[in-house]
Amino acid sequence: MKRTYQPNNRKKAKRLGFFARKKTNVLNRRRRKGRKKLCA
Repeated sequence: MKRTYQPNNRKKAKRLGFFARKKTNVLNRRRRKGRKKLCA
């Protein structure tokens, strides 16, 4: 029986990575707030 979580780095990065965030306003919002680190 297969486990429920089948990790896939490519898929994860596309959904949650830096460039995925760049497409939305997440990074700009964090920049405006004055964050030292924008991403993990």
